[in-house]
Amino acid sequence: MEYQVTTDALNGKVILVTGAGEGIGRQTALSYAQHGATVILLGRTVYKLKHVYDEIEATGGRKPTIIPLDLLRATRQHYLAMVNIIERQFNHIDGVLHNASLLGVLCPFDQIEEKSYDEIMEVNVKAPFMMTQALLPILHKSNDGRIVFTSSSVGHTGRAFWGTYAISKFATEGMMQVLADELRNTKVKVNAINPGGTRTKMRASAFPAENINNLRTPADIMPLYLYLMAPEGIAVNGQCIDAQQR
Repeated sequence: MEYQVTTDALNGKVILVTGAGEGIGRQTALSYAQHGATVILLGRTVYKLKHVYDEIEATGGRKPTIIPLDLLRATRQHYLAMVNIIERQFNHIDGVLHNASLLGVLCPFDQIEEKSYDEIMEVNVKAPFMMTQALLPILHKSNDGRIVFTSSSVGHTGRAFWGTYAISKFATEGMMQVLADELRNTKVKVNAINPGGTRTKMRASAFPAENINNLRTPADIMPLYLYLMAPEGIAVNGQCIDAQQR
């Protein structure tokens, strides 16, 4: 399926992107801004967020907002403070893309270390849970709210040695389905995206010998990211969609 939206599809919308400093998060923030959104850039590395901020302004996008936050160490109070910032500045929010994830070390199941397991589950599962829970009150103020989680092909079918990362993505898809079903009669739609093999640092760490020229770039997979935030995608709810259809 070809996902197409108008050039001003996100005009006036306020959208938060986690892990916005690089890779898919950076490109999504740029693409949302190019289609009219005011983007909230969230990540743990301020200088990377500032660089994306400058890129958005240089291309004529609406002035973004930066919220530095380390999802590995964030508490409920951090998420409530984040919501207070957004509510004071915008009163509501129209969308959130949960893009930030940790890969961890690929290894046999019996070699997974507890510390690594806890960190991956904290960032990939608990952080989106806590953040979404905190954001729901101001998402319900939107006339067309969207929540988009990030899954993986190993969140569809388990794969040897992908351990905690795969487990976290199964949990992510389950969380998306639960929330989508709960909100099905509201104005908030909930979905997930499997970006597929994409030219990012995370992909390179998982497949260091891979020829990156054979991979799609983050820009190549943006049509789906735009569609699920735009009016064109209003009928989609409770789905995990592969960004790369083969």
